[in-house]
Amino acid sequence: MTTVDILAAGIDGHDSGVRQVAALTARLAYLLMCLTLCWGVLTATGWVRRATGHQALRGGHMVLAAFTLAMGCTHAVSLVFLDEKVISRLGLVVPFLNGQWRHALGIIALDLMLAIGVTAGLHRLFRYRNWLRFHQLAYVAIALAMVHSWAGAWANADIDIWWMGGLTAAVPAVVLTVLRFAPPATLIRVGLIDGETAAPVRLDRTNPVEISVDNQRCHRYGFCQTEAPEIFQLREDGRLQYKRHPDLSRNEQVWSAARACPMRAIQLKGAELKAVEK
Repeated sequence: MTTVDILAAGIDGHDSGVRQVAALTARLAYLLMCLTLCWGVLTATGWVRRATGHQALRGGHMVLAAFTLAMGCTHAVSLVFLDEKVISRLGLVVPFLNGQWRHALGIIALDLMLAIGVTAGLHRLFRYRNWLRFHQLAYVAIALAMVHSWAGAWANADIDIWWMGGLTAAVPAVVLTVLRFAPPATLIRVGLIDGETAAPVRLDRTNPVEISVDNQRCHRYGFCQTEAPEIFQLREDGRLQYKRHPDLSRNEQVWSAARACPMRAIQLKGAELKAVEK
């Protein structure tokens, strides 16, 4: 029996209330998931700093992810309390028990998100590359959750499809607009960006450069290795290895790597660095 059949057969007051909770938490989870994805991508790519002149706080990404998990778990658990059993308690964590593929996708996505959330603070216990590969499964979990949400909207109410479609398009646009035009002081006050701003610099490519990396800021994203693989290398144990005094021919790559670092952990020292005149 599908959800549409249940609705047609009539729902008592208890089930009606539970379904309203399930629908509300599902929508909140979808909204927060979109926000989490946007903020994570903009933080990791360094776009927030380029747009505002300030470093984005990873704490905002973690808070959004935590609220997404909370809403997702509430949505899943609420289905257990329906008189018309849509899913069993065991079915909350084991997919395909109730025969609904869209429910199974949501269960797999939630399981992945919970596993990633639990291991988010345990990267020091594993090889960094292995931990990073596992953490990147969040993109798979988000894709599965989106398919689950759209399939559920199609099965239950067509209007939800338009709502979700508009939300999917609106969230990135709103986030980008707020970051681009909101006063930095406001974003600092609400805790989205760091108040410290480094002085803009430019590189004289004719002089040698000395590299230093702030280990407190560095989160081993690997963008520096992508830009300058001969200079920066992530080791299997998660540590960043780099040449402190690169060849002059590598200055262009070094500068690109420093600009690509979302955490601004790479510091370039030497006579070749000059403050940009305002």
